[in-house]
Amino acid sequence: MNLARAIAFRYLRSKRRFGFVTVISLISIGGVTVGVAALVIVLSVFNGFNGLVTSILLNFDPHIRIEGARAQPLQEYTGLIQTLKNDPEVSGFAPFISGKALVVFRNMNRVITLKGVDQESVDAVSGIRNTMVLGSFDVSRKGRDGIVLGLTLADRLGALVGDTISIVSPAGTEPALLQIGQPMIRRFVVNGIYESRNKEYDGLHGFISLTAAQELFEIGEAVHGLEVRMRDVNNTERLSGSLRETFSPQFRILTWYDLHRELYSMMEIERWMAYIILSLIIGVASFNLLGSLTMSVIEKTRDIGILQSMGMPKSAIQRIFMIQGLSVGVLGSLFGTVIGIVTVFLQQEFHLVPLDPTVYIIPAIPVDLHVEDVILVPATAILLCSVAAFYPSRRAATLIPVEAIRWE
Repeated sequence: MNLARAIAFRYLRSKRRFGFVTVISLISIGGVTVGVAALVIVLSVFNGFNGLVTSILLNFDPHIRIEGARAQPLQEYTGLIQTLKNDPEVSGFAPFISGKALVVFRNMNRVITLKGVDQESVDAVSGIRNTMVLGSFDVSRKGRDGIVLGLTLADRLGALVGDTISIVSPAGTEPALLQIGQPMIRRFVVNGIYESRNKEYDGLHGFISLTAAQELFEIGEAVHGLEVRMRDVNNTERLSGSLRETFSPQFRILTWYDLHRELYSMMEIERWMAYIILSLIIGVASFNLLGSLTMSVIEKTRDIGILQSMGMPKSAIQRIFMIQGLSVGVLGSLFGTVIGIVTVFLQQEFHLVPLDPTVYIIPAIPVDLHVEDVILVPATAILLCSVAAFYPSRRAATLIPVEAIRWE
């Protein structure tokens, strides 16, 4: 251990005088500890909610959605299918048709998003079958076309499994308005009701068979696009980039992130705002550190003068107080990180902050600790403390030895 470090630690752990300077130093360590712990916990909560939202969306949506350019139906996509079949990371893909339609049941009517899917291949791209709460996911044509509704939508319509509802297609709206024809109306039997834990999906989406959707929207044998699911969601960007390079003029490639870009952008902004605001706690602690080190320099003026007269270089003098500031940052970061990690663990295991399960879809506030947060937060605290220690250490190094000793 070199001399500068030894003197710095001697100043930090000195028990000869528990004065005002020492109290401020302890307050600085406490402030850094609170700031680091708060940041670790809050970022873990943001990560938890982000993971929860992503799991809900990915259980319903595909990893990649491929649509026709300018929202045109796909007529010929043999080359695209061959590319997907040859990619070992693709676990499955399936065609789909999606559009707005009016659902009518008794005296209730709602405009919903109607999605046509293939009964046999829907499991390869979606976990919708796992969210069924009533009936089964059956959109096959057994006597009459089947439809699967979201729980919120079924509740608003007052429809139950086995009821027959009417769907009014937008394809026949224009002739009906011109009084030269009638709107296209098809009847469907409610075969199942699902609950995806997403109010938008549960209240605005319904599923029918691919063939029924082609007839309802009058697009012949075409489809609106393909949905793709990956074995590892982290490979989504790689495949989407490759598909864009090959088929970009012909198709529109959207990843699961693109489908909900506004939501994720908002969550990312909120996360960074929380990080910046809570970093102010560490900033206040670093200002306390600046004050305590400045007063420490004044208190140790005679010691500094003696050390300089004995030949200690200015850089070593500066290092003494820089090490003090760095030590406050390291201690506060260590204590704060440990407190944050323990709190996150207790929340995961024992639900310290529970939620009402009758109101919320989760029993407690979700938390998810990321390694990068455990590294970033203490690094920020140590950096702020180092910056705060620069001025006092610089001032100590510029003291003139004769003047420092004369007035003591």
